[in-house]
Formats: sequence, C-alpha cells, structure tokens
Amino acid sequence: MVRVKKWTSLLIICVLMLVAAGCGNNGKPGSEEAGEPNKPAELRDVQVMLDWSANTNHTGLYAAKDLGYYEEEGLNVKIVQPGAGGSDALVASGKADFGVSYQESVTLARTQGVPLVSIAAVIQHNTSGFAAPVDRNIKTAADFEGKAYGGWGSPVEEAVMKSIMEKDNADVSKVNIVNMGDADFFTAVKRDIDFAWIFYAWTGIEAELRGQELDMIYVKDYAEELDYYTPVLVTSEKLIDDDPELVKAFMRATAKGYDYAIENPEEAAALLSKAVPELDKELVLASQKWISPRYQDDAPRWGEQKESVWKGYADWMYESKLLDEPLEAKSAFTNDFLPESP
Repeated sequence: MVRVKKWTSLLIICVLMLVAAGCGNNGKPGSEEAGEPNKPAELRDVQVMLDWSANTNHTGLYAAKDLGYYEEEGLNVKIVQPGAGGSDALVASGKADFGVSYQESVTLARTQGVPLVSIAAVIQHNTSGFAAPVDRNIKTAADFEGKAYGGWGSPVEEAVMKSIMEKDNADVSKVNIVNMGDADFFTAVKRDIDFAWIFYAWTGIEAELRGQELDMIYVKDYAEELDYYTPVLVTSEKLIDDDPELVKAFMRATAKGYDYAIENPEEAAALLSKAVPELDKELVLASQKWISPRYQDDAPRWGEQKESVWKGYADWMYESKLLDEPLEAKSAFTNDFLPESP
C-alpha cells in the first residue's frame, strides 16, 4: 500500500511537470496548423486518447468518426491508444486534446492541482464489480474472506473491498491480495486467484459467451457513493479557457455518436469492429447490446453528470484516506458543453 501511494505521488509529479511544459506552447492543442494563420481553413486536427484498449465504452467516439459527425463540425479526429502513463497526463499537459478517464482519477488529479475536467459521463451508472466463477462460492462481500483477489495494485481496490465487506461484517485483512500483472481475468482465475474487479459490459459478457458462469457483486449495490462515473471524457482547463468552441464542437459530434449507439446497437457494434478489426466481433456485438441502454440510462441526456455523484464519491475517498484533502466537486466536471436535450 505504501509503495503504491508513493508511486501514485510520482505520477502526479510527472503530470505537473508535463503541464508546466505544455503551458509554453502557443499553438492550438492537436493542431499542426498553429502559427500559420495564412493557410486556408481546413479540418482541425484533434487527438482523443483512450484509457485502455478499444472496447464498447468507446463506441460513440468511433461512431462519430465513421459517420462523419466530427467532420461536420470541422474536426479531423484521431483516436489513439494510451501510452504507459495513461491519458490523464497527456490531456492535462495539452499533448492530447481529449481523453477517456475515470472519476477516481480526475478526483485525485484535481486534489493534486492537475487541471483535468470531466466533460461527460460515458455511462450513467457504475457497471463494475467483483466477479468470481460460481465454483468459488462468492455470493456476498463477506465471502471474500479467505479468498485470493487479483488486482492491479491501486489503493482504491482494498478501500472499496473494505467498505463493502464492513457492511457484511467481514474483514478485508482476511483477503489474500495478489497482483495479476498482465494476466487476463480468465487466465488468472485458473491460475492463482478466486475473484477480480471487472467491467461486466466486457469481461462479464465475454464470460457469458464462453459459457462460464460468474457470481457478480456490483459495488454500486452496496453503497450509493460507489455508484460513480466510470469512464468519463476529459479535457484540460486550458483548452476550455482558450478554445471553448472546439470543446463544444467535439461534444456535439461525440454526443451524436453515443446517441447513435444507443439507438442502433447492432450497427454501432459493426462500426467499432470495422475500426478495430482485431476485436472479437461476437463479443463486440453482445457487449454493445448490453451496454447501449446503459450509456444514458435514467439521465435526461447522454453524458449528464451530477454534483452529488462527484461529491459523494470524493467524500468517500477522503474518508477512506485516498485523498489528502476534500474535493471541490463543482470544479471537477461540467455539463456546459453537452448539447441540449431534443
């Protein structure tokens, strides 16, 4: 735990150094035309960095690109895979215009002075949780005791387990926490773990296709404050201040892309498979059918975020000693760039 917290602090320092370096760039972020005002107007180059390998969390981005929604807004959007440091550092420093992140990451960044802002909730409710093959007999959080959990070394993992296990009068210290490394869920549960934290829309659906029954414990079912936004779309305060029209244009097109995926899951799945042909088409289609109605869910429009969700999760992080100071929730997100509801 101590080593992880030190590593997280080093990442934040690196982000701040990148931010400082980015502030000296007078050109428009993502545009190769900056500094050449006499050139004819062309599509504006924009870079969007994913949080992970392409999956159905990202379908709206690919739909907006393939269907010409970005081009209609004068944008030439390039969707790229994240580097070793993830998307947050590059977005905060202006090296990428927009990115896919998580409420947890934005909250931590904001309390460390990193100028990230969430501009849309990709999925309205948290679809993640702890999954285990049914033969491990993990039906409630209390059943984590005596079992091996496979994680990635983030302090939030143990904090969430502790929070939900306490509701079942169980003790997180009785969980054997194992670093999964690069192993996927299906390999790890055969090798040395009993359960792991997954997004059901991808790994859970893959388990269904494999015929592997899972017991799934959604974290949001245990505590309202754990029903946070994951993932979210982010940009930097600097881009919002310097070029709000670019942010509006990007979000108009992106919202259309996600609205298309909501209304047309099969066609949207085909667009994602075409853009990323290495993905399993059967998995993409099944995942898309599951996730499409969950993008907007009960919100008045896709992307809408609530201050109560940001405050509730940040307060939980602070109480769990994952933050050094409380979050000013209003500064961490904005709905200002979302199109109005039809």
